[in-house]
Amino acid sequence: SSRGPQPFVSPVTPLDVVKVRLQAQRPSGTGELPHPSRLWSVSYTKWKCLLYCNGVLEPLYLCPNGTRCGPWLQDPTRFTGTVDAFVKIVRHEGPRTLWSGLPATLVMTVPATAIYFTAYDQLKAFLHQQALASDLCAPMLAGALARLGTVTVVSPLELLRTKLQAQHVSYRELGACVRTAVAQGGWRSLWLGWGPTALRDVPFSALYWFNYELLKSWLCGPHTRDQTSVGISFVAGGISGTVAAALTLPFDVVKTQRQVALGAVEAVRVLPPRADSVWLLLRRIRAESGTRGLFAGFLPRVIKAAPSCAIMISTYEFGTSFFQRLDREPLPSR
Repeated sequence: SSRGPQPFVSPVTPLDVVKVRLQAQRPSGTGELPHPSRLWSVSYTKWKCLLYCNGVLEPLYLCPNGTRCGPWLQDPTRFTGTVDAFVKIVRHEGPRTLWSGLPATLVMTVPATAIYFTAYDQLKAFLHQQALASDLCAPMLAGALARLGTVTVVSPLELLRTKLQAQHVSYRELGACVRTAVAQGGWRSLWLGWGPTALRDVPFSALYWFNYELLKSWLCGPHTRDQTSVGISFVAGGISGTVAAALTLPFDVVKTQRQVALGAVEAVRVLPPRADSVWLLLRRIRAESGTRGLFAGFLPRVIKAAPSCAIMISTYEFGTSFFQRLDREPLPSR
């Protein structure tokens, strides 16, 4: 998802679901496997080889029966791209699955919007008043700090949303998964994935506001930035959101895989492994899937980020200028 508050949550939720599914799926196992390490172990059953990796148990596509294993190899949850994911999700799970996690998203949007923009406005005003940063750096610093606080507050809701979007589970199953995780790891487990989420969202917000102010100054000139039109804000916001979404995508992949692993261990009744660092997970994903694996879900993320950021910032600029004009108008005399 783009890392600003979402103005239109429902229409873009299917893109978010597809992005999470693409990021959460494991390598097919047909290629060369990495050297065994503490990250995973292999167990064998009849005609199957199961890979236990970072709390997730998945079958490797190895079978001694050759072509007779063809039906077993046709995994309907294996996606080859964005369109393929849309088609398979609708065909095998129903269209409603594309709106998985929508209630959690709606609940998360309200506090996220209030915290983010309130903190951003106050921090930017403080940096300008104290002359601590330039016109370009003040929005960047304010956006990064505001996003850090927002990520911390809404991280449990982000975790629930990711679980709902990655796995077609009911709210009862999700509740049992969360209760088990809390029993095993304490309340801190609800902030699982906070590290990669912060590494994704904080740079996203900083890059977004810096590029937005830079593009805005190019498009309308440095002397008229306070009177930016809605069209200029829309274009600058869309371009800035696209660039920020693309550059921070690897951390989005890490966040998704770490949060999806919550509760997956209950199915195999084993103790969860120690959470690996973000950098180790980045290296593991690159070793398993190559550099392409670090940018899984690129198309749906960018398609969602561009219009979302454009609409968000143009609405924000319009609302800010409207209320500023309202404040400057004299009160009517009685």
